[in-house]
Amino acid sequence: MSEIYDVDLSVFESGTPCQRDNVVNTVMTSLKTGFVYTSHDLTEDLLDAAYGALEAFFSLDAEVKQTAIVPGANSQAGYTGPLTETAAASQDADWKEMLAWGTELPAGHPLRSRFPNSYGGIFLPENLVPGITKTLTEFSKRILDIQRRFLRIIAVGIGCHETFFDAMTLDGATKNRAIHYPAMGDAPGGNHIWAGEHGDIDLITALPRATERGLQIKLSDDNGDTRWVDAAPPEGRMIINTGIMLDRITNGMIPPGLHRVIADEHQRADRYSVVQFCHPTPWTILSPVTSCITADNPQRHAPIAAGDLLSQVLHNIKLID
Repeated sequence: MSEIYDVDLSVFESGTPCQRDNVVNTVMTSLKTGFVYTSHDLTEDLLDAAYGALEAFFSLDAEVKQTAIVPGANSQAGYTGPLTETAAASQDADWKEMLAWGTELPAGHPLRSRFPNSYGGIFLPENLVPGITKTLTEFSKRILDIQRRFLRIIAVGIGCHETFFDAMTLDGATKNRAIHYPAMGDAPGGNHIWAGEHGDIDLITALPRATERGLQIKLSDDNGDTRWVDAAPPEGRMIINTGIMLDRITNGMIPPGLHRVIADEHQRADRYSVVQFCHPTPWTILSPVTSCITADNPQRHAPIAAGDLLSQVLHNIKLID
């Protein structure tokens, strides 16, 4: 089975050429699993403030939280109640509730006029939790900065210039999702889990903190045998996992990180986590880079616009009728 490694982003950014090469090689080896752990420069104060605001929201009565639903947002903005999202590989809805917010652009920006569902606004429940908008906006901005910097490691690893992802993620349709996984003892019926097996739709996903264990990673060996392992980042590290869009760009060289969230039989506590999905602009054409196409690995997919791929997958997981 492949291993999940831990790297220091700052070494890539300020180290010697040899040190930079070592970080790139370690990341590319680790991403065979779809996962890697990395250092980051988020402060504990900012993390505490963000998670505190979100816990305050999720602690509200169900009827109050319903007022934060954004009609027509397909769970990409505002509140989504439990048992709404179903993993593509599952028949049972996930036992979780979510608060999502995205990217806001000026009214005259062409991306906003062409893709209103992706850039319609942030829609955070400021009236319910005063100060949440300022806190989560700063939190999101800082995580996106880390993700864009980390993508430079991946760009070098696939044989591109380190700025390859910069333009496609500038004003990208970044999505943030805070997730509350209620205690499993409160779930209706015995078939639901916190989140079924899935891969994310984006380029990469960042998870800076989770309040409880539960995230599991699916690892495969060369014979196709698989097993689930607990995500176990070192203290203070961020989890990065890869998504379907990066798989398209790398022609399968970097697969999407398959994962699930599941409580064990002795786990009774709720779980809170916040993930940020780093998306390119919706008009980005996802097509394999030439360095990832070889005689042994011919082109696997026809080009598709990022926005179209997102709609396709959202339909598959029953978030779009």
